[in-house]
Amino acid sequence: MHQTVDAALGINLLHANQEGADHNQAHFNEWGVTCFNVMSSPGAGKTVLLEKTLAALSPDLNLAVIEGDMTTELDADRLRAYDVPVVAINTGRSCHLDAKMVAGGIHQLEHCTNPRELDLVLVENVGNLVCPAEFEVGEHAKVALLSVTEGEDKPLKYPVMFQAADCLLVTKIDLVPYLNIDIEQIVQNVRQLNPHATILPVSAQTGTGLSEWFEWVRQQVVHLKRTAVGSH
Repeated sequence: MHQTVDAALGINLLHANQEGADHNQAHFNEWGVTCFNVMSSPGAGKTVLLEKTLAALSPDLNLAVIEGDMTTELDADRLRAYDVPVVAINTGRSCHLDAKMVAGGIHQLEHCTNPRELDLVLVENVGNLVCPAEFEVGEHAKVALLSVTEGEDKPLKYPVMFQAADCLLVTKIDLVPYLNIDIEQIVQNVRQLNPHATILPVSAQTGTGLSEWFEWVRQQVVHLKRTAVGSH
């Protein structure tokens, strides 16, 4: 079948991005650093989740953040309060981070910390349910958030992110009593697309489910360390 120019261009862009993502991951692997790509629509709770994560895990793990936003450093400034290296990337009109942008963030990190001393880099992607999932950035795991306020149908309407997620956090579950929402239906909809993702209902407001999230994070870091040791 003959491809349209737009389709061919899209394939070429994704191929070039994948090469950059592989290069980024090679850096992380060399340093023994785990990287998560944290994705969601705007307002689902990415930044507050990272705030809770930095507060809980920074005493035990060396963490850094690459923070993607279209125009401001508002979220980056919130995370800098936790005394970890935070690199801000403004994407302008782009609705996602790509591998080249994150490569720039990695080089900035090298100027402010020794990457070999890090355990985990958290990439907070631009708020968007579509584009971020299409462009890998070198991550070892994709973390998606879906707030209960967004509705049960979003995994079916925007499947790519939920198909790709290694971990899905269903956020703001403290609001369930005030909404016509069924968390079990959200889980079923995700399972149609992705039978293997870890699904964790959480509330940053009450703390429900956060300990399970922190444990998942620790397990991923330990797993990569063991894999890196085993490969040498």
